[in-house]
Amino acid sequence: MALKTESNIPFDQVRAWLFDLDGTLMDTDDQSVEALARRLGFLGERRARRLARRAVMFGETPLNAAATTLDALGLDTLVFSREKRLHGTTPYDFRIMAGVKPLLTTLAGRLPLAVVSTRSAAASRAFLAQHDLSGLFTVVVTRESTPRLKPHPAPVRFAAQALGVPVEACVMVGDTPPDIRAARRAGAWAVGVLCGFGEERELRRAGAHLILSSTADLLPLLSSLLLPNS
Repeated sequence: MALKTESNIPFDQVRAWLFDLDGTLMDTDDQSVEALARRLGFLGERRARRLARRAVMFGETPLNAAATTLDALGLDTLVFSREKRLHGTTPYDFRIMAGVKPLLTTLAGRLPLAVVSTRSAAASRAFLAQHDLSGLFTVVVTRESTPRLKPHPAPVRFAAQALGVPVEACVMVGDTPPDIRAARRAGAWAVGVLCGFGEERELRRAGAHLILSSTADLLPLLSSLLLPNS
């Protein structure tokens, strides 16, 4: 485990865990990076991949804002119907981040878990079902759940309320600044992970209370602090 920042999170007082999907539990966004990197191949493989990752990550906030605007205008159903038509005939095939299933199984035996994602409900639930995770999550918050999306605090607050847990007793785990900002603005604790698109400096600037190399690194950390019998 590579601990990137010292944590001041009172883990013994945490009552619920909230997880982003893309870049946190789900490894599928690398497919978008790989496709863009191929187009930027003239820059050299290493530089092209780095620029592609940053482009995908920085696209998240404006895309979320655009989705919020579409919802306000009543156009979200029309626009997102393209995705529904595509996956009506094409099955989802998602990759899972290494090591997250043991982590989730351990946590779910002790505290309620929630997904807080800007993916659709269909895609989110398909990922959970594909990797036998559905029974581990009490609440699944998606882009259909709230009018505003991350980095707005609404999805985090929605998850806490649905779980019946004070938001200040929740930890949000995510890989991008919008995940961290949503948590901080809601009043939750924020853990940033470097296995997705965020970089350490950006996650720290967004206000992460703790930054880890990967989501899976939570398991040895929590086991040493709280779960001696895990």
